[in-house]
Amino acid sequence: MFNVSKTRDFQSLKNVQNISKHVRKHYGNTLFYTLGVNASNRVNRTLADLNLRNKTKTIMADDADKPSFISPEIMGKKSESETKSVNSHDEDNESVEEQPLDIGEHYLVRRSDESWYPAEVIQTRFSDAEQQYEYYVHYEGCNRRLDEWVPRGRIMSARFQLTEGAKGQKTVPDKVWKDRPVISDLLNDTSDRKITRNQKRRHDEINHIQKTYAEMDPTTAALEKEHEQITKVKYIDKIQIGRFEIDTWYFSPYPEEYGRQSKLWICEYCLKYMRLEKSYRYHMSECTWRQPVGKEIYRKGTLSVYEVDGKDHKIYCQNLCLLAKLFLDHKTLYFDVEPFLFYILCEVDKQGAHIVGYFSKEKESPDLNNVACILTLPPYQRQGYGKLLIAFSYELSRLEGMVGSPEQPLSDLGKLSYRSYWSWVLLEILRDFRGTLSIKDLSQMTSISQTDIISTLQSMNMVKYWKGQHVICVTPKLVEEHIRSSQYKMPRLCVDSAALRWAPRKHANNKLSKK
Repeated sequence: MFNVSKTRDFQSLKNVQNISKHVRKHYGNTLFYTLGVNASNRVNRTLADLNLRNKTKTIMADDADKPSFISPEIMGKKSESETKSVNSHDEDNESVEEQPLDIGEHYLVRRSDESWYPAEVIQTRFSDAEQQYEYYVHYEGCNRRLDEWVPRGRIMSARFQLTEGAKGQKTVPDKVWKDRPVISDLLNDTSDRKITRNQKRRHDEINHIQKTYAEMDPTTAALEKEHEQITKVKYIDKIQIGRFEIDTWYFSPYPEEYGRQSKLWICEYCLKYMRLEKSYRYHMSECTWRQPVGKEIYRKGTLSVYEVDGKDHKIYCQNLCLLAKLFLDHKTLYFDVEPFLFYILCEVDKQGAHIVGYFSKEKESPDLNNVACILTLPPYQRQGYGKLLIAFSYELSRLEGMVGSPEQPLSDLGKLSYRSYWSWVLLEILRDFRGTLSIKDLSQMTSISQTDIISTLQSMNMVKYWKGQHVICVTPKLVEEHIRSSQYKMPRLCVDSAALRWAPRKHANNKLSKK
């Protein structure tokens, strides 16, 4: 008789099946009953066990000498429970990963410097390239220039609760900042010393602290809210212009099919914008422009300035405004560029004239503004070009015989550049001047408005209000202290009046200023 107990020599399910057929053929189906219950159960268990091994490709041998059999019913229940557990775990993971975060809620977000910062989720989108959700976040208390799209992996799952401050504004609990680097400045001074309004204003300018709605007058607050709502989310993350790939800062109202692209390609000569790199490459091979349109009015070394009339070159000036809006928050974009003149600063080499920055001004300004918008592109910032543009605008005002001021509001970086330029110009005059000098005299000498002069002198504690008027109170020692200060450095680049080939236009403002 066939010995069932020695089935451990079977090497595969096929062998077992062949033997079972052989047994049935020679002994009949009754064998499984005549062998007894235990023997028949061992055969069934053996068949089930080897079948399971063949499917899972695993070895189930607990003892080398004697076989170990597991009941198929128990094995089936165990396998089913494990499968349900794994499937349940996978579904939980998928729900956590795929479920988008709530818009308007606050979370801790890891910034590019690896620090965690509370931020509000403004918008969400699904990235086809990364196959995951991305979130547009605004970091609390920071300039909107730092708003960005971040992947889900940089956001903590738990929501972050902000507390209400004294004036109803949202603040961050102190425990969040325990790992942040300590910043040594006036506002972090733990002593009993009080800071002045000028010191706080200077601190806010340097650290780019935005005013809250509570600190604004009602009209300004309403306009600010409307502006923020319209320009809340930027979809263009980068632009390629010339040899530079630049991260954008703010929303710009490019046409719908371009405004939703994550990257735009822009010709640095004609400022035409494109969605695809291949279109950009083809355009650059065909474009014949190698400098801005308009008239070159200044050339000193490798620096050149072109004057462009919005009436004569409408498309170019509109493209310039769209480009500038990517880096200016409060610029009001007018597609009617005809009332404006644009002054384009370029670096010139053998390839052509590469745009560095620009400023625009109204041909007829009722408020006597000598600058409407001013911008230095990010790759050229902190190299003296911004102050050069400012100085150039005042040089034009001087030739026009006018007193000018930039149009408000200025950006945070614009405020810093203008305050630094005004301080340097005024200190240079006060250092060499002997005798009596009024604010009106300073305004006529520099073409800087009296309001801007007063605010600048106040920031340096050089003016006092006495008997209904502002009086300059300085000493040579105080002037020298400010000049030696690192905050008031001489501009790297200055305007050479001899290199300027420009004559003022005849318009109504000239007559008004002479009167």
